[in-house]
Amino acid sequence: VQLQASGGGLVQAGGSLRLSCSASDFTLDYYAIAWFRQAPGKEREGVSCISRFGSSTYYADSVKGRFTISRDNAKNTGYLQMNSLKPDDTAVYYCAAEPNLNCYTDYNPLISDFTSWGQGTLVTVSS
Repeated sequence: VQLQASGGGLVQAGGSLRLSCSASDFTLDYYAIAWFRQAPGKEREGVSCISRFGSSTYYADSVKGRFTISRDNAKNTGYLQMNSLKPDDTAVYYCAAEPNLNCYTDYNPLISDFTSWGQGTLVTVSS
C-alpha cells in the first residue's frame, strides 16, 4: 500500500501551497487521511486529519485557520491547502492513511495510528 505526496516547493512567507496525496493501488474511500510534518531537528508531528467521507477533521493549533484538509474520493486523492505560510511551516510533509479511523476535532493523530505512508514532500517557506 503506497501513497504519493506531491505539491511541495519554495514559497515566500504569506504565500500558499496545495499538497496532494494519492494512491495508485488501492482506494482511499474507507481510509482516513492525515498529514504530518517533520522540521529539521524536530520530531514528526500531526498537522491535520480527515475522516473517511470528510465528515470530521482535525487541525493542530499551529495551523488552524490557515490550513484546510479535504479529499476527493472520485479522484482517490487527499489535499492540504496551506495559506498564510510562515517560515515555521518549513518541513517535510508526509501523508498517511488508515482504514476505518475517525479524525475527530480533538483527535491528535499519532504516527503509530497509521500504517500507509507517502514518501514526503518538502515545503520551504522563506522570510
